[in-house]
Amino acid sequence: MNTEIKIAGVMFKNPVMTASGTFGSGMEYSEFVDLNRLGAVVTKGVANVPWPGNPTPRVAETYGGMLNAIGLQNPGIDVFLERDIPFLRQFDTRIIVNVCGKTVEDYVEVVERCGEEMIDMLEINVSCPNVKEGAIAFGQKADALYQITQEVKKKAKQPVIMKLSPNVTDIGEMARAAEAGGADCISLINTLTGMKIDVERQRFVLANKTGGLSGPAVKPVAVRMVYQAAQAVKIPVIGMGGIMTAADALEFILAGASAVAVGAANFINPYATAEIIKGIEEYMERQHISDITDLIGAVTGW
Repeated sequence: MNTEIKIAGVMFKNPVMTASGTFGSGMEYSEFVDLNRLGAVVTKGVANVPWPGNPTPRVAETYGGMLNAIGLQNPGIDVFLERDIPFLRQFDTRIIVNVCGKTVEDYVEVVERCGEEMIDMLEINVSCPNVKEGAIAFGQKADALYQITQEVKKKAKQPVIMKLSPNVTDIGEMARAAEAGGADCISLINTLTGMKIDVERQRFVLANKTGGLSGPAVKPVAVRMVYQAAQAVKIPVIGMGGIMTAADALEFILAGASAVAVGAANFINPYATAEIIKGIEEYMERQHISDITDLIGAVTGW
């Protein structure tokens, strides 16, 4: 039984990754999960300088999910390269670094700093506010997405994944813009914009007013968008959004994803990724499937 998949020339032992921002750089989870079992660890977003993040409260529970407005708090690229990459290199897993920024120059600086490191891929978070475009996210305008993809690709020494925002009218258009800009792969979905109000106190629950909705509540939207994106482009797709079980992960793969990333599930079950890998293997045995790649986009022919 073969669970290996190849994305942009990089071989992964299985299609299960962690979603950025939900697993740190693996340090916190390494006592629960054997990181050697994972297809990849996708790190928390890293910027060219330390980001303090948003004021608290910045996390809230919702029906079937959670809202977060962390604001991409991170220690910056210097600390990250000194502390996190050496830790991850101890394990037999692929390393994907998530990159964030407020200008194209911010992103490019981090990408260049990662160029000489033992990193397998870069995931570019285009849901960050573009300060030069009135704080509209890079991933919400096709021309801005095309431009940042093109600029990052000029400097990147590793394959580039563009992580798409779902807060758009046409996800297919955005997927095509990333592909046209030179992306080696796309990943989606990032969180959906949501809000929660405390009716007794008559005020917003999050200090930021809005936050990103993740968890099982977003999964049907995420599966639909992954399917549409996979139909729109020829480059590989990594699917995420509300994956809690192996069955959830398999939905994304059947819809056209070459790999999946597990996010909010890690907060309530630190063993989630390992359980999903095992569940996929058991499914393949039960269905007499010898190669995981036979499942990618298998429903699209119906």
